[in-house]
Amino acid sequence: MPPIFAHHRRRILTAALGALAAPVTARGSDYPSRPLTLIVPFGPGGGNDVTARTLGQFLEKVLGQPIVVQNRPGAGGEVGINAVADARPDGYTFGILNTPGLVTIPIERQPRWSLDSFAFVAGLVEDPGTIAVHPDSGITTVAQLVAAARREDGFTIAAQGRGSTSFLSVRMLEQVAGVRFEPVIYPSLPQCVLALGQKEVRGAAANLGEGQVMAEGRPWRLVGVMAETRSPLAPEVPTFREQGCDVTIGSLRGFVGPRGVPEEISARLGSAIATIFADPEFLALARRTQQPLRLLDQTAYARHLLDADRTFRALWAARPWL
Repeated sequence: MPPIFAHHRRRILTAALGALAAPVTARGSDYPSRPLTLIVPFGPGGGNDVTARTLGQFLEKVLGQPIVVQNRPGAGGEVGINAVADARPDGYTFGILNTPGLVTIPIERQPRWSLDSFAFVAGLVEDPGTIAVHPDSGITTVAQLVAAARREDGFTIAAQGRGSTSFLSVRMLEQVAGVRFEPVIYPSLPQCVLALGQKEVRGAAANLGEGQVMAEGRPWRLVGVMAETRSPLAPEVPTFREQGCDVTIGSLRGFVGPRGVPEEISARLGSAIATIFADPEFLALARRTQQPLRLLDQTAYARHLLDADRTFRALWAARPWL
């Protein structure tokens, strides 16, 4: 492990471990005393927004203060991430931030923040990557998808922007399977769904939960899920790993604040989120809104992000995606 990366990893994990071990002291006993702002770096209606509003309504009950969701879209999420990084670390401004952007933007360019700029409170939802084909294609498995790409020059797959989960999932599949696809970039998931339905492309990459919502009633056959285990959202769909193709990638949404948030406040919020994740009403709502929950505490969340940072840096070094 390079010395700079090792130092970077130690700093983030040390901060997370300190926050996890910190008791809720008198300083945080009256927290919160006013509304909290929860920044979403994308527009209304997307996965991050749904998570923010779902969690927010339950967090209000536990904390006794309103949660104000603020959409700050732009630059592939960078505008909203900037807003979280630049916020006062007083425990009243957080964001629902997601991978891969939180990790890949600093690899692609030099924003004014890095992973060191944040306090990671909890991982919340992990929506795994998938690839869908048209039901008329005759393709039902990952092996058949890869074989078709080998036979056909320029096998097209719709994706949402370079550097997105969908685009990087295709790039990772290429690397593992030793094939090449032709990504066709669309600005939004609904356009990817429409393109596949109209057979403008041979396949489409999307996160599982969002894809199921957008593709309901449209031609959309999943060949596999890019997760370690099958998803409860589609238990009948095997993973890529089960099918002999070790590709795991997804969009992990987490509760993140600016660096310097008092440790007792991070612990208070982590405890509140854990309480909510045990609430049957919350769990039922998450299922209805296609949110595959994955609760990670501060330490596990920081480790996940640092592992993702290492994976995507290696992918970038092998073949930059911009």
